[in-house]
Order: sequence, then structure tokens, then C-alpha cells
Amino acid sequence: MTRTLASNYDTTLAKLPEALKSEGFGVLTEVDVQATLRAKLDVDFRRYKILGACNPGLAHKALSADLGAGIMMPCNVTVYEDGPRTVVTAIDPMETFAANDPKLRPIADEVRAKLARVLERLG
Repeated sequence: MTRTLASNYDTTLAKLPEALKSEGFGVLTEVDVQATLRAKLDVDFRRYKILGACNPGLAHKALSADLGAGIMMPCNVTVYEDGPRTVVTAIDPMETFAANDPKLRPIADEVRAKLARVLERLG
């Protein structure tokens, strides 16, 4: 699930936690890919962050249905520069862990709908 925005990277990144919060998600982790690649490989890379988002209620439902669902948690959301635009992507749980598990499909469908609304809120 991808959304390309005309807003700049800093503006988009600043709006993302509140957009996630509006759908019950919190940010558990944040990986600064640019800084990591600079520190580990001494290479330049565009500004790129990976946010690990979690909706505790839905995580509990998924884990209660199938303990294996934890492998796909938290839900990753990426933000990166693409020239003057910013691209935000969110994992599609319907394409990953729920694709072949009927117990998880309704939960994944709910997560997908919430993440889609997060992307819409960004602009």
C-alpha cells in the first residue's frame, strides 16, 4: 500500500505518528536507514525511515488467533524521499500472513483498512 505525496519528507514524517494514532496505532520502533547505512557502510542514501507501528487491540486478537502472527509484527510503515515528493508505504497484511489463514483474514482486513485510512489522512 503506497501513497506518494507532494509534501516534503520532514512534514510527512511529522504528520505520520498522529495519523497512525487516529487509527489506534503507536510507533514502537523507528529505524533511520540513512543514518544506519552511513554508520555501517559509510555510504550516502536518501532519507528513509522505517516505523514499526502497533495497534495493541488488533495485535492481541491476531496473537490469540495464531501465535505465529507475531512474525509480522509490528506493521512496518516506510517514509522516504523521492525527489521533491515523499513516498509512504504500509505493509498489506492481506498479502502477507493472512493470505492463507482464515482465522487471521478478518483481523488482517481490519488492519489493512486502518492503514489505508492512515495513508489517506496524510494527504
